[in-house]
Amino acid sequence: MLASHADRDRAVDVLRAGFAEGRLEKDEFDRRVSRVYAARTVGELALVVADLPQGPAPHPGPVAAVPQVFLATPRPAQNGRAVGSMVCGLLCLLTAGLTGIPAVVLGHTARAEIRRTGEDGDGMALTGLVLGWLSVGGWALFWLLLIAVDVLD
Repeated sequence: MLASHADRDRAVDVLRAGFAEGRLEKDEFDRRVSRVYAARTVGELALVVADLPQGPAPHPGPVAAVPQVFLATPRPAQNGRAVGSMVCGLLCLLTAGLTGIPAVVLGHTARAEIRRTGEDGDGMALTGLVLGWLSVGGWALFWLLLIAVDVLD
């Protein structure tokens, strides 16, 4: 096979490394470099660098796997209902309490699923529950007071 410019450059790099390591004398290095540039085939290039190491030696044998003790433990999946509960609880202020009941329902179902499956998100479910119950209780108190004022008049 005919040698390319890249093949010649790789051969010269091997010769330079050999010269830098003290494997070649200056005059021998110069002769070999001129032979590399005069070479027409890859086989001729291989003969010029045959007695020199051509890169790091491969590792003998496979690399041992990392023991399980040192690997990071995977985090449990986030419960979707817990996220929904928290979002509905936070939206209670913007929706005038309309998302309070969904926040409570989603929060209770999320906490039950989290206990059963071991998923993550108990804090979010609890946040949704608290905000949902505060919203539902606040609106219930508001309507009771409104009815009481209407009855007294």
